Order: sequence, then structure tokens, then C-alpha cells
Amino acid sequence: MSGHAPWACNPEHSRGRLHKERGGTARGPRDAFQRDRDRIIHSISFRRLRHKTQVFMAPDGDHFRVRLTHSLEVAQIGRTVARVLGLNEDLTEALCLAHDIGHPPFGHAGEDALQGALSAQGGFDHNGHTLRALTVLERPYPAWDGLNLTWDTLEGLAKHNGPIEHPEWALAEADAAFPLELESWPSLEAQVAAIADDIAYDNHDIDDGLRAGLLTLDQLMEVPMIAEGWRAVEAKFPGVEPKRLIGELTRSQIGAMVNDLVAETRARIAESNVQSVDEVRAAGRCLAGFSNEMRDAERGLKRFMYANLYHHPSQLAAADAAQAVVAGLFGAYAADPSLLPPEWREALPAGEPWRSRHIADFIAGMTDRYAIARYREVVGGIDLPEGF
Repeated sequence: MSGHAPWACNPEHSRGRLHKERGGTARGPRDAFQRDRDRIIHSISFRRLRHKTQVFMAPDGDHFRVRLTHSLEVAQIGRTVARVLGLNEDLTEALCLAHDIGHPPFGHAGEDALQGALSAQGGFDHNGHTLRALTVLERPYPAWDGLNLTWDTLEGLAKHNGPIEHPEWALAEADAAFPLELESWPSLEAQVAAIADDIAYDNHDIDDGLRAGLLTLDQLMEVPMIAEGWRAVEAKFPGVEPKRLIGELTRSQIGAMVNDLVAETRARIAESNVQSVDEVRAAGRCLAGFSNEMRDAERGLKRFMYANLYHHPSQLAAADAAQAVVAGLFGAYAADPSLLPPEWREALPAGEPWRSRHIADFIAGMTDRYAIARYREVVGGIDLPEGF
């Protein structure tokens, strides 16, 4: 195994898979967590991430991040932290790669539209839909639905942000089929994956925002952490044009946040004296995290990004258009199921709430561009904001 610390998940001690699999097939020398990672990478849901929104919707620029590239960046950060802390790298990587699989087209705007469309049928939550996609909707194997991932991977995906007291319907269904102990904390691998996600988008969204012209360096200097980092980069590379220093700023900030995460997590592990992954789950608090100083700085950066990038007028206009596309698709398919592709139409349940949830499953799997094309086909023309 990659991790040797006593608090690391060990594939030899995995709680197994929901469906028992035959042994003896020539699948190569991989352990259970490596197989999980590989099943995720080979899934249709993972491939679709290349055309799903990260920050900019259906971006026409090849240099902007999408869900796929974001997930790869999260995995790179997660593996680095896992290795230093003696955790299982393969499980951490699997969690990082799969954490956004449940996002519908257009990111949070699409999620809001599906939440509204399913308001009477239990709503829509992208985290719950990640579990649904991986345990029900993906069907690459003849003997069962889903990827048949290990309990350890499903548990980490379900509650990487912490214990869940009131799971929404999709997560509750996954939990009923294969109980995931939602009331406890997850493994350290899952905790690290969650923070690796924050580190990746905190910094890479700055890069994309500058590239798109929605952020300026002068604006960014309002954030104390960014201003301090920029002064250090300028001192290290005097006379270099600012555009050439943005990548160095991103690198140095990621490094500072990773170093802080590692130091603080080591301190919490020592303080809690956990000696096993079961003790991690029973610790009653998150053991992976930033120091108080870095936590406050990171929250300040997030406030800035919401005010100046995520809620930028052009982003809000794009979100409105995206919600109109998703809501329009749902309304069209609900009113006339014959518009659905044959395999989805033939499997449509007769009664609610499953009828509406089935339609939402189809829409949630769409990429940005596929959703736009289907909208134009089944609803009609739509004026999209410039750069959409």
C-alpha cells in the first residue's frame, strides 16, 4: 500500500464491495483502491467532465479549466499531501478524481435549476448525485449496476465534507444499499481530498479569472494573502513583466497552503493520538485542516472571489442563461417524454417521484454543449451571453 501510517486506509483491510466479485481474472497487480481509481478514470461520467463547467460556462477558450482538468489538479495536490502524511495515495487520488462527477452541466447554476425542478420530488444535490452516478447510473459491467467501488471510496465521497445528519434522497438511497456510517467523520484520505479541492480552485480560479479579464492584479492586491505573495514573487524575479509572474504566484500560494495543511494536520493527529482509521472516524472532529491563520486568510480569499469573480455581472448573466437551459430541458421532457432518447424513454418510471428523478438523471449527465444542443432541438433558440 502507498500509506504506511497507522491512521491510513489499508486496501487489505477494506470493508469490501457491495457485490462480491469473482477472483482469478487477469486484471493486473492492483489492490482494491487502485482498481477503484481505475474504474473511475475509465467511466463515462469521468470522461464527460471535460465538457462541464468549472468557472466559465461552455468556455470557448482552450486554456480555461473545466471539471476534468480541475479534478486532475485536485488529485495532484491530494496525492502530494497523502504521501507526506503517510496516507493511502491511491484512495486519495480516487476520491479527488471522482468528487465532482455528480455535477450537472453548468456547475452550480445547473444544480440550482435541477433543485428547483425537483423541489417536490426531494430536490437535487451534486454530492448525492455523485454516489448515484457511481452506484446506479454507470453500467459497464454485466452482473450489477454501478462501478461496485469499495465501501471506503463510497464513504469518502459521501462525507468528505464531514458527517451528514440529514442526507438527501440520493445519498440516503446509496446509504440504505451499503451503509456508509454517515454520522461519523470520514477517513483522513477523504478529509485531505476535500481540502485539496479548496486549494486547487482557490488558486486556479484566480488564474482563469485574470485570463478572462474579469479580475485584475490591482483588484487582487485587496486580498492580504495575495498581496504578500505577489511582493515575494516580484522580489524573487525583479524586472519581469507581471503577466509572467502569475504562474509563479499560483505555485507559491499552493505551496504555502499545502505546507500549512501538512503541518497543522500532523499537529492534530499527534494531539488526538489516533492510532487507526477507525479512531480517525471516531475522533469527533476534522483532523485535516489549515491553521487558524491560514484558515482566516483562505476565507478572506474566498469572500473576494465570490464578490469579484463568481458573482461578476457577466457570470451572473451566464448563470441565468444556464438555468434557463436546464429548466427548459426538464420542462420539455416532463411534458413530452417522447423527446427523450429511446433508452431513457423506455426506462421512464410511471409514477413520481421517480419519473422526475429519472429525467433529472438524464439531464445531470449532460455536458454543457450537449445540453445547449438538446435545448435548441427540443425547446428552441436561445440567446447566450457573449463568451458562453
